[in-house]
Amino acid sequence: MADVKSKPRRDLDTEPVSNLSSLDLPAPARYLISVAMTAVATALAVGIDSRVTIPNLSLVFVVPVVMAAIGLGLGPSLCSAVLGALAYNFFLTEPRYTFNVDDPANVWAIGLLFVIGLIVSGVAFTSHRKAAEAALLRRQATLLQDYSREVTAADNAKAMASATSRILAALFGVPAVVFLILDGKVVSVERVGVAAPQQAEVEAALSSLATGSVARAGVYPASTSRFDFWPVTTTASAPAAVIGLLFDPDERPLAPSISIEIVARLLSLALDRQHLLAGH
Repeated sequence: MADVKSKPRRDLDTEPVSNLSSLDLPAPARYLISVAMTAVATALAVGIDSRVTIPNLSLVFVVPVVMAAIGLGLGPSLCSAVLGALAYNFFLTEPRYTFNVDDPANVWAIGLLFVIGLIVSGVAFTSHRKAAEAALLRRQATLLQDYSREVTAADNAKAMASATSRILAALFGVPAVVFLILDGKVVSVERVGVAAPQQAEVEAALSSLATGSVARAGVYPASTSRFDFWPVTTTASAPAAVIGLLFDPDERPLAPSISIEIVARLLSLALDRQHLLAGH
């Protein structure tokens, strides 16, 4: 590692692009919020019912289901649907303040409310997730366009590696590292995040480049590495590179290679172009 020049950068202060969850809250908090919204809807429905008779008052309980599906996720939304049906039965059908139902029509009303809640929950959650995925793709495309311009304009390999580490960290919201390798040796390391690569990880990166294959963290030959590595091959005389990302094992994207391979190809072309220009 004596010949490695590492240039750490500040931690990211932006939310990961790959995160599609609406609220960065633990599951108990999201369920608690869904219960609270259903309680508010119940209080509102009981208050209205005590003053005026309104048909289809049960639809008030659909509102927290929609809000939970959009802002909290599918589980809390289903929770609101179940609680809404139970609250309507307990507070607004005869005999009140019991779960008994005297009128068969109310049985259908409660069942229908529950079914509507399930349908609305699924539709709202699916629509919100599709919108989030579309927004994610738009931001990824914008970042990749910006990166292509920056890496093309860079006038040396270190600047290209630096731009690459930044774009990868912005795309995935995790520590990123880019090794520049010449003649089988690491000559420079550009990274974003607090995780500095260790000697075993440097060896895993070199192995990834030598074999031309992705080396996944915890899997031989990168069994002791925290980083996943992707090789960036170039012409024989140009500096090569290896891209590394430190994913949380519990939050690893399903298909990170799609975006990473685009970045790797752009970096490879930029390194080859810079090497050719330097040779003239």
